[in-house]
Amino acid sequence: MADNMKGLKRTHYCGEVTEAGQVVTVGGYVDTVRNKGGIIFIVLRDRTGVVQLTFNENSDPEIFEKAASCRSEYVVMAKGEVRNRESVNDKIATGKVEIFADDLRILAKAQTPPFEIVDDLNTNEELRLKYRYLDLRRAPLQRNIIMRSKIAKTARDYFYENGFIEIETPMMIKSTPEGARDYLVPSRVHKGSFYALPQSPQIYKQLLMVSGFDRYIQLARCFRDEDLRADRQPEFTQIDLEMSFVDTDDIMEMVEGLIKRLWGDILDRDVDMPLPRLTYTEAMNRFGSDKPDTRFGMEITDLSETVKDSGFGVFANAVGSGGMVGCITAKNAAGTFTRKEIDKLTEYVKGIGVKGLAYIRWVDDAPNCSFGKFLGEGELDKIMAAAGAEKGDVVFIIADKRSTVLSSLGALRLKAAKQLGIIPEGKFNFLWITEMPFFEYNEETGHWDAMHHPFTMPMDECIQYLDSAPEKVFAKAFDLVLNGTELSSGSIRITDYELQEKMFSALGLTKEEIEAKFGFLVDAYKYGAAPHGGMGLGLDRIAMIMCGADNLRDVTAFPKVQNASELMSDCPAKVDDESLAVLGIRTIEEKE
Repeated sequence: MADNMKGLKRTHYCGEVTEAGQVVTVGGYVDTVRNKGGIIFIVLRDRTGVVQLTFNENSDPEIFEKAASCRSEYVVMAKGEVRNRESVNDKIATGKVEIFADDLRILAKAQTPPFEIVDDLNTNEELRLKYRYLDLRRAPLQRNIIMRSKIAKTARDYFYENGFIEIETPMMIKSTPEGARDYLVPSRVHKGSFYALPQSPQIYKQLLMVSGFDRYIQLARCFRDEDLRADRQPEFTQIDLEMSFVDTDDIMEMVEGLIKRLWGDILDRDVDMPLPRLTYTEAMNRFGSDKPDTRFGMEITDLSETVKDSGFGVFANAVGSGGMVGCITAKNAAGTFTRKEIDKLTEYVKGIGVKGLAYIRWVDDAPNCSFGKFLGEGELDKIMAAAGAEKGDVVFIIADKRSTVLSSLGALRLKAAKQLGIIPEGKFNFLWITEMPFFEYNEETGHWDAMHHPFTMPMDECIQYLDSAPEKVFAKAFDLVLNGTELSSGSIRITDYELQEKMFSALGLTKEEIEAKFGFLVDAYKYGAAPHGGMGLGLDRIAMIMCGADNLRDVTAFPKVQNASELMSDCPAKVDDESLAVLGIRTIEEKE
């Protein structure tokens, strides 16, 4: 039978026991036990760190015997005098002291865990996620979860200080198109009807601005039914804000203040303000990405003018048909990118939709050019000069339609930089991306889709092109990027109901569809709406980067895996027919 806690009350956390001469009571998990015969050392662990408990021949025999019976992960409490250690351990905060325990209670025994509870663990991740409650006992994950909590508190404090009101919005809402698939919740009362879990609180926070709450903040849970990756989970948290009577600069400056506070208070790092800005067009032209990693160079060079009359037909034809020839130059990379490695990169770009990869590799006296035999006299020298290439460099060239060239070179730029090891660690490069395109062309449907949600305000000078030239319409939208990861997306919202209806119409929605999906929002605008805008910052992604974690699972207590299942509780799971019948639902088994 386990001991009870009667007469013991914790006075200190393990990691806080640093001064000799005091009597303390601690509780935690047994990390390790070393039984030397006449002396026993138990390292006790809690979320603040570890401390050593000591038992010897002067200990009460019953207490000594109890200490000898302890095993890893037993839950215990101990009381005793803090003494200076004979053998100091400088690797831990409590390494100069130990607790000579005169009372020990075993509160819970533990089976041998399926993996060791140690910091540096190489165990299969699926096993760790199946026993997530054990995985979470490890110090690295506990530090991450604690830092995430600090980020949330610091964000709340910052916005409270700046006059924001925290307001909760509904978790069960009407299903409206927001870019990803909704998670649907069936209604028992209204059979055949469904709630949706919110992809974001977008419509509700705009309605709060209509209601007169001019500064709203919420740490909002959001849900999106989409394919997962390292920086994506089906459920996530946004630091969500909305402000009235503002323009884009006001919102961006408010968020910059939050970033400065987070990095300063939590990481003790100063972030220079204001943050740099690039338009979407400039970011794509220079980096081939709307979320560029600017910690290294290797920017894209447009070779179209240089090669438009090239003897190499692939280049000339691409430019002649309105496309582009672009390149990136990997400095001092000829040793890394051998012909074999270049072949691998060629297969890589083919996998993302490019027909081929041309290259120039300069190792010896003369450059080795994959298309050299097609070039006229002096043509290679012009290309090398335009690319800024010198001996020891490798130039990668792609010819195709402009969007394909830019996006593929952007992806190749990141892959090449990782192989070269030129991305600096411990550096935080923040960047605003502004003037986002309002529409993007969907080649499958032949229609123009909203690049952001349909409540985004077009730039004033672009409204005239809504019906005639969608490609010329840019939005009052902005993204915050850090080291190649999008942290947040924001915009100024449409508040004129006539313009909102015109925008819906430009997206191909009929009046009946507008009324069915967004009628209540359009109606609200008819009663007077203050100009407003806002954004949502990904708390999970901020935590991931600040913790130096590899993926969101390392900063999420109970994460989902790539197929959106949670291995520990084995969800999602089937429910019985009776539960489905109450909801008016019947499942259909899919045939293999």
